[in-house]
Amino acid sequence: MLLSNYLFFTTSCEQALAFYTHCGLGRITEELRYGANGMPVRTEAMRGKIMHSRFEGPGVLFYASDNDDAEPMRGSAHMLVIDDRDEAERLFTRLAAGGTITTPFGLQVWGDFFGKLTDQFGVQWMINVPTQAKAD
Repeated sequence: MLLSNYLFFTTSCEQALAFYTHCGLGRITEELRYGANGMPVRTEAMRGKIMHSRFEGPGVLFYASDNDDAEPMRGSAHMLVIDDRDEAERLFTRLAAGGTITTPFGLQVWGDFFGKLTDQFGVQWMINVPTQAKAD
């Protein structure tokens, strides 16, 4: 079993995935578009938009698509656990570009380096760097 998130954008999936690629999270490994190769099209406005995609990178896997009836993203966040604090801070800064930082990246009261943000596409991200061994 593998739990993966599926992100629904209204019409900005392609831009979001390009942004995540630029941030260094990974790349699109599978993509279907509305109206291409016999794929159905609900409305002409959706023609050429992403009907389904798979995005992968080291330790990262999620799916995404455009849905003109998608609800705003809320109540969920991607949590990235990274061992290297400098790498985590660079990724946090890249993902925050054009978005909103809700918890600045830094040392938190529980002892880890952590930050939380909502990116420019409405997706919430939490970046955590464990500083102590955790009990099983």
